[in-house]
Amino acid sequence: MQQHLTSFFANIRQSCSASASFAVQAFFRVGLGFALLMSACSGAAGQTGPSETIAPPSALETRLAVTPFPTRPPYAPGELVDYTAQTGDTLETLAVRFNTTVAEIRQANSFIPEDTTTMPPGMPMKIPIYYAPFWGSPYQIIPDSLFINGPAQVGFDTSKFVADFPGWLSQYREYASGENRSGAQVVDLVAQNYSISPRLLLALLEYQSGALTDPELPKDKSEYHLGITTGDYQGMYLQLVWAANTLNNGYYAWRSGSLQTFDLSNSRTERPDPWQNAATVSLQTYFAKLMSAEDYAAAISPQGFADVYQRLFGDPWIDQQPHLPGSLQQPDLNFPFLPGKTWAFTGGPHTGWGSGEPLAAIDFAPGAAETGCAVSPEWATAVADGVVARSETGIVVLDMDGDGDERTGWILFYLHLATDGRASAGQTLKAGDPVGHPSCEGGRSTGTHIHIARKYNGEWIQAGGMLPFRFAGWQVENGSEEYQGYLVFGSTRLRSCTCADYRSQIQAPEPLP
Repeated sequence: MQQHLTSFFANIRQSCSASASFAVQAFFRVGLGFALLMSACSGAAGQTGPSETIAPPSALETRLAVTPFPTRPPYAPGELVDYTAQTGDTLETLAVRFNTTVAEIRQANSFIPEDTTTMPPGMPMKIPIYYAPFWGSPYQIIPDSLFINGPAQVGFDTSKFVADFPGWLSQYREYASGENRSGAQVVDLVAQNYSISPRLLLALLEYQSGALTDPELPKDKSEYHLGITTGDYQGMYLQLVWAANTLNNGYYAWRSGSLQTFDLSNSRTERPDPWQNAATVSLQTYFAKLMSAEDYAAAISPQGFADVYQRLFGDPWIDQQPHLPGSLQQPDLNFPFLPGKTWAFTGGPHTGWGSGEPLAAIDFAPGAAETGCAVSPEWATAVADGVVARSETGIVVLDMDGDGDERTGWILFYLHLATDGRASAGQTLKAGDPVGHPSCEGGRSTGTHIHIARKYNGEWIQAGGMLPFRFAGWQVENGSEEYQGYLVFGSTRLRSCTCADYRSQIQAPEPLP
């Protein structure tokens, strides 16, 4: 593989000056980002290490230092504006953000293939724009690749990083999810479950409670470390759970196009800038829920959270590597139960983990003589070849690229598998091999079933939409609300229903060759 890539990039360098069409073909046929393509043409950019870590400024100092960004100029209706494709962009979401249509975007960018899914990061585009009120700040805080718990986090040791600081987090311990854990272990647990960068969570703890640099936990943060006082979220673990869930809600709602505005504490409506990236919008919605309008403006400025993140981890925009390629495609998958067996499609697209976005998961239930939570004798099976990257209460993570790391490549996340018979971590599975018995173990469940979701390079992939779940030719479609949806094969439409009636039942076909 390394020899193949070396040869490939050598060919790119020879072809860089040949024609613009070469770049377009590389975008869509190979899935290269524009930045990666230019790197191959001009040589690798220099790298810098993390900057010196010093105590962040106070909230008041930050507010006083905020530099306002200029507002967007008025645009004529349908005026073409320059746009550079960002990680995970699709034509549908771009149309929502710029208040235009997919047809108009295609007309202005005729080189985009009909069957494209995600846009290649870095690709120059022209977007017809139509005015919408209340556009927010155009300042981008961190790239999307550093928001998710993906390839950029491989090799990062949270415990070692925390131990190098004098802050209260290095001595913190809490009982969380069935175990006594250190502060760093609590961060890693939330980062793993929600697939959010541990660096991002550490930076939030530092920005909001001095976790790394303040030896003493502020008295007003003794139970509410992130200032989340609504609801039952005492303790750092539950504070981080609320934060991670809220961050995911914002990130994936911007990804899908369902988030168009949010409100600040002074009741002012904010519409994220059309050029914004998902990670920045996520942080904007997070701070908007917790802070006054003045503190919100400081937090999302270059002198706010971004400054703390850079002091801890260096400039996030140097040598950033997009984690989602252009024209991303799902590998072939079989149904997660044995051929010839009839199960019910009991849950359309709904949250992968937590509540709300991302709507990354669907549910299947085997036949049962009675309702409730009895462990089923039926087997849930591997949808493809892979290695079990993680196996714990109710959970099996199947890693399809075989490196055993759920932060890289395609993975399948199974939930509600019984302990007895559950596949073990490190076990190599072939498509159709048993993964475990459906049950109610792990998470919240009122009946025996399995919950499955996908991630690619740490990012949850929506179960419906532009890159839907596909099983042996059957494709998932969104319903009008969470848990509703359809399995579609040609003209056949099977709707989801917790009732598990005959209209929601499907017999698994023979495996794909």
